[in-house]
Amino acid sequence: MASALQASHAGFRESGYWLDKTVDQLLSEAAAKAPDKIAIVADRADREQARRFTYSELVRLADRAASSLLRLGVGAGDVVTVQLPNWWEFVVTAFACSKIGAVMNPVMPILRERELGYILNFCQTKVFIVPKSYRGFDYAAMAQGMRADLPHLKHVIVADGEGETSFDRMLLSTEADKLPSGLRPDDMAVLMFTSGTTGEPKGVMHTSNSLVACCKALTGRFGLDSTDVLLVASPVGHMTGYAAIVLLSVHLGGTMILQDVWEARRGVNLMAGEGVTYTAASTPFLGDICDAVKAGAPHPKSLRAFLCGGAPIPSILIDRAAAELGLKVCSLWGMTEVLSGTLTEPARAAEKSAHTDGRAQDGMEVRIVDTDGRLAPTGESGRLLVRGAQMFKGYYKRPELPTFDGDGWFDSGDLAYMDKDGYIRISGRVKDILIRGGENVPVVEIEDLLYKHPAVSAVAVVGFPDARLGERGCAFIVPRTGSTIDLAAVQSYLGEAKMAKQFWPERVELVAELPRTASGKIQKFKLRELATALQTEA
Repeated sequence: MASALQASHAGFRESGYWLDKTVDQLLSEAAAKAPDKIAIVADRADREQARRFTYSELVRLADRAASSLLRLGVGAGDVVTVQLPNWWEFVVTAFACSKIGAVMNPVMPILRERELGYILNFCQTKVFIVPKSYRGFDYAAMAQGMRADLPHLKHVIVADGEGETSFDRMLLSTEADKLPSGLRPDDMAVLMFTSGTTGEPKGVMHTSNSLVACCKALTGRFGLDSTDVLLVASPVGHMTGYAAIVLLSVHLGGTMILQDVWEARRGVNLMAGEGVTYTAASTPFLGDICDAVKAGAPHPKSLRAFLCGGAPIPSILIDRAAAELGLKVCSLWGMTEVLSGTLTEPARAAEKSAHTDGRAQDGMEVRIVDTDGRLAPTGESGRLLVRGAQMFKGYYKRPELPTFDGDGWFDSGDLAYMDKDGYIRISGRVKDILIRGGENVPVVEIEDLLYKHPAVSAVAVVGFPDARLGERGCAFIVPRTGSTIDLAAVQSYLGEAKMAKQFWPERVELVAELPRTASGKIQKFKLRELATALQTEA
């Protein structure tokens, strides 16, 4: 397997998918070309005025932070865990880590002691960077309260804090020293834990080469350049925010707009005011933008492309975005291990985004195989395998976990089918498949139909155990404000849509919201547990 992977790595270089550039080289090159250009506009919900940083200022701050981390005992290969919202301090830290060969470990602000304790101990984190307060929660107090159980943790640094532990005092108060050699292109640059749709987080290792390959592929597919302005509303603790927007913006030499709390009207105001041309986010963000503009927010006329991933995009939402915003919504399939595996290009967005999750990105390959490992016929669902320039390096400290086969293919755990043009459609997770009476239930198609119901705001269909049929279907529905819906209405609606009766959900539960990861993916394992519990109680 090693020789096959080595050969593919050489091929990535020869084909230009791997540029052998490190994360900090992206920043150095952008600053050299346009030192006075605005690199970051940092908007915060608790501030009236956004802060602005030029590329030369960003380099100066990253150099200072890198020197300070060295003085704190952080060296090559050491992990720096960063639990920050979309603040400029996150960006500075990411480039500072790269400059000294340290590993950036972004974690989501929603995590608390239980999850953080595992990650910090597992990574033997030396430095933990948190906000003083965010959305009413005291992160500094939480971090300090955990220290007794974290023997490797030497420093807690508080962004927006005061005194000796503040980010400004600890990382930015002195001029930069001469820095040693930093990351190499094939070193682990970022360690990001899976978002937990299956309940089992794993540390995913990416190199600068895989991250930059993602930026290069997105640049080509969207036709982006240094004139582009990118909104970072997706969390930077997830690969969408970190790789597909923050690093992409610096790769382009463009401008990133950081929004730390997603509030749709404020976001749309930023888009209109700053001339945002591109963003990437999950489906709920897109619906929020449409609603905000309909309610009177300014039209973001410069926005021309929206990368949308994490879940199938309801066709009604794509049509709405096109009609109300003139916006091309481009569907994507990716995961922490894969980055951006498939993407629908803007030119075919209207045709393909509602019904597919795109075609393979440049430098990536996908194939769909049956249970025997043979290629599945066109239109037939099977396991989705992927390989290419954006793939992860492996799972941190978990060599026993399966990664690549002898030919370099990674089993995504997703089920999908491919159309005649090479575009794929995710049809479910291997672990999420619903089998009723021996028949595979087309969960994605049912959900897409129900999204079109006027009373449905969001929906997820899962299975629960049944003694006779093996499984039955339960639809968890978030109703629209002022609306309601029940099982009879759902079944009647699907009957009118000519959906086979065997596929109809046999239980409907109305909920205020669906459990999601921070990136917007629905955590179906939680819904299956709930459906099973409800059935047991019945």
